[in-house]
Amino acid sequence: MIEQIRAAARLDFLDVFGSVVKDGETVLLLGPHEPGFWPHVTISVELNDGAPNPLDRWSKRVIGKLAKSFAADALFPSDGPPYPPFISWALASQQAWLAPVGMLVHDRAGLMTSYRGALRIKGQYTRTSLELSPCVPCAKPCKTACPVDALSETSYDVEACKTHILGPDSKNCRTMGCAARRACPISQTYGRLPEQSAFHMRAFLGE
Repeated sequence: MIEQIRAAARLDFLDVFGSVVKDGETVLLLGPHEPGFWPHVTISVELNDGAPNPLDRWSKRVIGKLAKSFAADALFPSDGPPYPPFISWALASQQAWLAPVGMLVHDRAGLMTSYRGALRIKGQYTRTSLELSPCVPCAKPCKTACPVDALSETSYDVEACKTHILGPDSKNCRTMGCAARRACPISQTYGRLPEQSAFHMRAFLGE
């Protein structure tokens, strides 16, 4: 079943980013499949109609369609309150862990991981997962990449981050994406385009 869902998801450049089994059901986490996600998304109606929240609306349409095809429930990070526990699901999947800079690191997406939504299906479907975080053997360049030291395992200085992005921006965080995320060796092999990171930065700044 999981491989069937993955094949269908990849038609829209999504992929299964992990699974969690509980009470006879399986939650499949869905994230961008790279390379190719952003060029595919940017030609969609949602990204070109000028209405708010284009990427969330695209996600709800595409993942909603997947849910109907597989008799599943579609779940989204923006649903709530109460909000679905995507971070808890990600950590329980053993395909994502807490990085030294306080963000989730995924075994394939690195610090560029994001979850566009999830499918909840009947039955228990397990997937191969890793026992050890990829951060353990890593030299952890993410810890020193932030130009204003806004990130740690336990805190995030949002105002310092925004001040840097809106100022000289010595690391090109606004146009290339967060310097700490980019420093992750796994992120560098993932294939996410700078244009997508810039889109998320504009959303972060409320532009």
